[in-house]
Amino acid sequence: MSKKSDENPKKLSQEEYEKKVLELSNKGLTAEKIGEQLKKQGIHPKEYSGKISQILGKRYINPELANLEKKLARIEVHSQKNLQDKKAKRERSRVFSGIRKVKRYLKTE
Repeated sequence: MSKKSDENPKKLSQEEYEKKVLELSNKGLTAEKIGEQLKKQGIHPKEYSGKISQILGKRYINPELANLEKKLARIEVHSQKNLQDKKAKRERSRVFSGIRKVKRYLKTE
């Protein structure tokens, strides 16, 4: 017997698939991690309509944007403690500019 027939005994319906995606997102996983978890369980997202990020809707945050926002928060904490740090001020404006660019790009997508 092949392993493929043992791994996926029945295919989920579209509704069950969406429930599974939302359940994993409630655990705090990103869309990318949700896709990995589903593949480990033998559920392949390409077999269903709608991307994981579209199913998550408003809850989905682009990982690039999330990383930039975390970085900006760290820089702001640092610059509050170190008011004379000119490089941190420059980095703060550079990261903020990057966030604006990513948001603009995501709107046009």
